[in-house]
Amino acid sequence: MKLVQLEYFCAVCRYHSITRAAEELYVTQPTISVAIRELEKELKLRLFHHEKNRISLTREGEAFYKRADAVLRETRAMVTEFSSLGETEKAIRIGIPPLISTLFFPALTDGFQEKTGLPVQLMEYGSVKACSMVQAEELDAALVNMDFYNIDQFNSQVLMEDSYVYCVGRSHRYAREKSITFEMLKEEKIILFNTDSVQNETVRSRYAAMGLTPEVIAYTSQLYTILNFLRGGSCGAFLYSGLPVNPRDFVQISIHPEITSNFGVIWKKGVFIPERTMKFIDYVRKYRS
Repeated sequence: MKLVQLEYFCAVCRYHSITRAAEELYVTQPTISVAIRELEKELKLRLFHHEKNRISLTREGEAFYKRADAVLRETRAMVTEFSSLGETEKAIRIGIPPLISTLFFPALTDGFQEKTGLPVQLMEYGSVKACSMVQAEELDAALVNMDFYNIDQFNSQVLMEDSYVYCVGRSHRYAREKSITFEMLKEEKIILFNTDSVQNETVRSRYAAMGLTPEVIAYTSQLYTILNFLRGGSCGAFLYSGLPVNPRDFVQISIHPEITSNFGVIWKKGVFIPERTMKFIDYVRKYRS
């Protein structure tokens, strides 16, 4: 059994087509067909059902695909890990939502790099997008708002909890309020984080639970942009209480009922994690303790 046979087999499984697999791998269809026949002969198993315009896995083929895919992933991880020895250390790819970055960075990464000498590459994405990229192994880890439905699919560590506030300019009609309800916001123009953020989903869910539809005038990930909108006093924004907002120009109003979120680091389950990535994760775990 050869790794290239497993590559061909897994490609056919993904595309349900020898033709598509051949196109993606830049080989001929007969090359893939021969490799699969040899694999079935060696295993003494039938791996595929062949239908008119489509092929599908047999029960044995499904079980073999899971093992073959795991072997290929481990092989790639091993090659990546050991091919870097003696070369310039590859940067650890970390996803961060833009506004969360103001709570943790650059102090966290500066401290980590000073202690370990390992390079870190930060990539700004909303928590929803960052999670999907960790799952796809396009990021090594991510700091995220952890209030999403499939958090159990990841390894994770909570770093802190923060509460939502409604932020307005000093001239806003609600600037003197101590707390605010969603009923009070039903005719408010608001600003939300981008649609790839957990905050966006959380706020919209709270509106929907009240039978309300928010009047969103802007989606953005930049605190500077949000505060510029708020200065005029005609709109408000949902922020986290820990964000650095100048109290001379803006008011942070507590929300009733309270909305809180956990923030932390996530990394993928069930795969080999390089030592340099684990060093970063361990450092982050201790950072807030």
